[in-house]
Amino acid sequence: MIGLAVMGQNLILNMNDHGFTVCAYNRTTEKVESFLKNEAKGTKVIGAYSLEEMVSKLKKPRRIMMLVKAGSAVDDFMNKLLPLLDSGDIIIDGGNSEYTDTTRRVKEAEVKRGVLFVGCGVSGGEDGARHGPSLMPGGHPSAWPHVKNIFQSISAKAESGEPCCDWVGEGGAGHFVKMVHNGIEYGDMQLICEAYHLMKTALAMDNAQISKVFDDWNKGELDSFLVEITRDILKFKDSDGTYLVDKIRDSAGQKGTGKWTAISALEYGIPVTLIGESVFARCLSSLINERAIASNNLSGPACSTYKGEKDTFVTYIKQALYASKIVSYTQGFMLMRQAAKEFGWKLNYGGIALMWRGGCIIRSRFLGDIKKAFEREPELSNLLLDEFFKKAVSGCQEGWRQVVAHSALLGIPTPAFSSALAFYDGYRSRRLPHNLLQAQRDFFGAHTYELLSQPGKFVHTNWTGHGGNVSASTYQA
Repeated sequence: MIGLAVMGQNLILNMNDHGFTVCAYNRTTEKVESFLKNEAKGTKVIGAYSLEEMVSKLKKPRRIMMLVKAGSAVDDFMNKLLPLLDSGDIIIDGGNSEYTDTTRRVKEAEVKRGVLFVGCGVSGGEDGARHGPSLMPGGHPSAWPHVKNIFQSISAKAESGEPCCDWVGEGGAGHFVKMVHNGIEYGDMQLICEAYHLMKTALAMDNAQISKVFDDWNKGELDSFLVEITRDILKFKDSDGTYLVDKIRDSAGQKGTGKWTAISALEYGIPVTLIGESVFARCLSSLINERAIASNNLSGPACSTYKGEKDTFVTYIKQALYASKIVSYTQGFMLMRQAAKEFGWKLNYGGIALMWRGGCIIRSRFLGDIKKAFEREPELSNLLLDEFFKKAVSGCQEGWRQVVAHSALLGIPTPAFSSALAFYDGYRSRRLPHNLLQAQRDFFGAHTYELLSQPGKFVHTNWTGHGGNVSASTYQA
C-alpha cells in the first residue's frame, strides 16, 4: 500500500484484520515508522522505506495499491514503479482519479511493461475504509482474479451477506461508476439541505424539531446514511451548549467529482440536471461575500413563512425529497448506460446498486429497490419506467409540486427539487417546444430541421424570402 493518510492506514488495518499481510510505504518515510509504532502496532503489517524495498518484499504477481492524490501524483508513482515490476504484476489506483486518466493508464501500463492496471473507486470515508468500504474496481480484467479475494473480503456486506464489491468493467469503468456515485452524493446532500432550509425558514422549526423529523424519515423509505448523520449533526451541541451547525460558515467546498459528473453528462448529452444544479448550488454558496451585499440590495417576497398547516408541509417536503431522489438516481443510471454504450462496457446495473448498498456514503434502503428493478428488467432503459418507481413518484407528486411552488412564492431557493420536477415533467411530455427552437436555428443559421411526417430527413427553409437555399453542411442536435 502506497499512501499512509487516513484512508490508506485504515484500509491496511482492514486487510490485516482479514488475514492479509500488507507492506506499507509512504513517500515521507517518517510516516511509515510512526504507523508501525502506533496504529499498526501488534499487527502483521510490515514497512518499506523505498519503492525498491517494497517491491522486493512482495510475492508475484505483485499487487500494489496507491491511495495518493489524484492527478500527477498517480502518474509519478506509476512511472517509478513500472521499471521495478514484471509482466503480470498489478498496480491499483484507489484514489478519486478521472476515469479518462484511468483508461489511459491501463493502456500505458500494459504497453510499457505488461503490467495490469486497476482503477478502483473506494467509498465510505474513514470509517468505511476501516470496517468495510464499497469498492468499485475496473481496468485490466486479468487483474481481477488476483485481487478479488482481498477486495471482497474487506468490503462492506449487504444485508444478504453479498460483498459490496464486484468487477465493474474494463478501462476507466470503475472510476466512472465511482464518479457517478459521488455525483449522486452531491445530489443527495443538496436535496437534504433544501429540506432542512425549508423547515428552518418556511416553517420556523428549531434544530431539535428538524432532527426529530429526519429521525422519523430514517425509519422509512428515506432510510440512509446521509439522513442518519443529518439527524445527528442537527442535534449536536458545541461546548457552550449551542448547536454547532448554526455556527458553520455556509460556504460549501468540493473536490471535483460532482463537476466531472456534470461535465460527462454534457459530453454524452444526458440531462443529469439535478447533479448539475447541486454543483452550481455549491458554487453559489461560495459567493458568500457577494451574497451578503446582495441580501441588503435585492428584494424578494415580503414573507418567507408558510401560512398553511405545518405537519402537512413537512409531509410535502418528505415527498419532494423522495421523488427528487428517484430522479437523481434515474439520471445517474442514464449517464452510466450512455457511457457503457460509448466504451463498450457491460455494466451490471443491479450489481452496481448492490455495491452501493453498504459501506458507501449514499448507502440506503432505496438502493435495494433499484437492484430489484434491474432484476425485474435487466435492460430497463429508465428507472422511472419501473412499476415500483412509477408508483412511488405518482404518490409523491402532490407534495413535490406544492413544495416547488411554495418555495418560489416564499423566495426560498430549491434548485435540486425544482430541476428534478422539471426533468420529470419534460421526460413525460410527448411534445416539447423545441420544434420552435429548431425553426429558430434554421432561421438564423440554416441548421435545418426534420418534419414530423419525415423523421430523419433534414430540410431548410428560406424564412425571409431573401435568404439562400443552402443549408449548414453539418447538423448538430
